[in-house]
Amino acid sequence: MKTASARPERIAVVGLGAVGARVARHLVAHESEADVVLVDRDEKVTRDIHRILGDDIDVRVGSKVPDEATVVVLATPAGTHRRLAEDSLRQGAHVVSVADGLADLHTLLALDPFARQHQRSVAVGAGFAPGLSCVLAQLGARTFDRVFEIHVAKFGTGGPACARERHRSLRSEAVDWREGWVSRRGGSGRELLWFPEPIDGHDCYRGALADPVLLQPVFDEVNIITSRVAASRRDRLTMRLPMLRKPHPEGREGAIRVEIRGQRGRANDVDVYGAVERPAVGAAAVAATIALRIEHSAHRPDGVAGLAQWADAKAIAQEICSHGVRLVRFKGNASYRAPRSVPAQ
Repeated sequence: MKTASARPERIAVVGLGAVGARVARHLVAHESEADVVLVDRDEKVTRDIHRILGDDIDVRVGSKVPDEATVVVLATPAGTHRRLAEDSLRQGAHVVSVADGLADLHTLLALDPFARQHQRSVAVGAGFAPGLSCVLAQLGARTFDRVFEIHVAKFGTGGPACARERHRSLRSEAVDWREGWVSRRGGSGRELLWFPEPIDGHDCYRGALADPVLLQPVFDEVNIITSRVAASRRDRLTMRLPMLRKPHPEGREGAIRVEIRGQRGRANDVDVYGAVERPAVGAAAVAATIALRIEHSAHRPDGVAGLAQWADAKAIAQEICSHGVRLVRFKGNASYRAPRSVPAQ
């Protein structure tokens, strides 16, 4: 049973990089009664946030979760989310994590008994992909009588931390669900996939991506769940080496696609849902949406869960759209040519 906190709602954003700073802007601009406190260990970053959002915003230097927070959004670098999530739960706060790495995800999922013990929820993978990809999978699956396969792919990165995670994923072991977990070599499985305009077609490869791990508990009767990431020939040639070029500080245009294969009536059918936006912008819209809902939502799952386990996927998608993210549903044969995209319903 969901119970509201007796404390006034106070949302803390820890980490003010490419994603965290945008989450902060969404929360400050939203007409909500929740107070917002922003935390980053870089003093220059906090000064910049003050300059952009105004001196009346509560911005603190450090890496500690504020004691008074009722909801904590974690937008810190990889490897820090488990400790901060545990601290947040111990203080009685719900947690929204934008971490997209498989290693971070596994450490957060292990907190499930601890989160249930404290009667709090942890939304993991609450970014662009995983995150919005999980919401689209839930929306699309509802239109089928039975789902056989779900295939997720993403293009682009949301900032330096996201770019480093993508580079790491291509050289790490990938996992697919094929009626059981199957390990695959990162950077293998080349497939030409079409994303929403103007991204269009790109070669995509396996990597250590989190979507299958988050989707499988929800779609336990689905035969196949896979994920891929778009990569160039240079990416594949250099994936075993340190990054040779400095990542773009804000990230460029990106997209995701979620292909669902299943049965409607007696016929087999395929739907492809997608979104196009700079990944940092899309991730921030998702994280802010969940942060504003998690305290009072009757639909949030208990313990640690991905967004595919939230029962109000349609309402979440509509809220994300209100932040400017464009969702589309592909029409046409997406397996061999660029499909025509129309707004998702």
